[in-house]
Amino acid sequence: MFGMVRPCRHRLGEKLTTQWMAHLCGLCLALRQDHGQLARIVTNYDGLLISVLTEAQSGFAEAGRRTAGPCPLRGMRTASVAHGEGARLAAAVSLVLASAKMRDHVADGDGLLARRPVALAAHRVAAGWDRAGARTGAGVGFDTAVLLDAVDRQAGIETLAGPGTPILTVTEPTETATAAAFAHTAVLAGRPHNAGPLAEAGRLFGRLAHLLDAVEDREADAASGAWNPLAATGTPLEEARRLADDAVHGIRLALTEVDWGSGVPGGHGTGGVLAHRLLVHELPNSVHRAFGTVSCAHGSGAYAPPGGPGAPMPPGPPRRDRRGLVTGCAVWLGLACTCQMCCGTYEDPWTGEPRRGSCSNCDCSGCCDCCDCCGEGGGCDCGCNC
Repeated sequence: MFGMVRPCRHRLGEKLTTQWMAHLCGLCLALRQDHGQLARIVTNYDGLLISVLTEAQSGFAEAGRRTAGPCPLRGMRTASVAHGEGARLAAAVSLVLASAKMRDHVADGDGLLARRPVALAAHRVAAGWDRAGARTGAGVGFDTAVLLDAVDRQAGIETLAGPGTPILTVTEPTETATAAAFAHTAVLAGRPHNAGPLAEAGRLFGRLAHLLDAVEDREADAASGAWNPLAATGTPLEEARRLADDAVHGIRLALTEVDWGSGVPGGHGTGGVLAHRLLVHELPNSVHRAFGTVSCAHGSGAYAPPGGPGAPMPPGPPRRDRRGLVTGCAVWLGLACTCQMCCGTYEDPWTGEPRRGSCSNCDCSGCCDCCDCCGEGGGCDCGCNC
């Protein structure tokens, strides 16, 4: 899993977490349905925003849901998941995004990709994902050529970039690609008048994603000798942080012009609350995390004091559906991979007993002040003026 919007369940709350998981599972299943099991590995947190935006504008969440069968990543339980054109557009964008990421790793010679046979195989996989994304995109009226063109131009721009090159010159292809993807959600939702502000939000989202990726990889790239946009252009961290903060602010302003179905531009309605929470409140957390300024003091979870992270919750009715060793291990792996063992509550993979995640007792006084600011009706009283 990759992506910069990685919300913690205790910040989202139960209702929004359920919606977020519906889009995450919907993206994963859309990839499987159209492109097979292997394609599910490109599921990513940022790609599901496309599905979230489409549903938020349509205003009919239940109409875009279906019941999915048991899955190890959900503790072998069924779930209501997003499906339809939004999920398919998210799948198309995710495939091309993953293809670009793989090509970038090949170009940098990361790990096993430094070996020519592995690099050639990776190139073939990336090309296959490009074709698959194009097919799915065409099915929902989206031409992925703009994404592929951005990927091709990126390589040329990086080759020519050097000290003094504006960092925004390097981020431009990513900005163009994400702007097109965000704007098309307005077309799918039947609200073409939203295309302009969503394109602006998408452009800034792409800038932010590129900047934060460069910041997070800076030390590793320096150690391996890989190309990094900040090092190559001589952009100091202070300037990168300023641009990141400006992008977050710009996204917030752009979203105030979006009609979420409430009848008032910027009003959340019933569908825009999750989109607002992810793009307005979670993006600043992503910036803090990348620049190492997070003030949330999560417990290490190294031990489980009474009532602490990982400890059993107060006893409930006895369970008689204890899982076997193999099934329990599969469920444990799913819980670990999806961070359910970190945040909120979960059921023990073998006994079914409720337990607290390792983040459930964290001190969030510095980073989670907006946990309950967005009510059921979408009103926000956290000072974000949206």
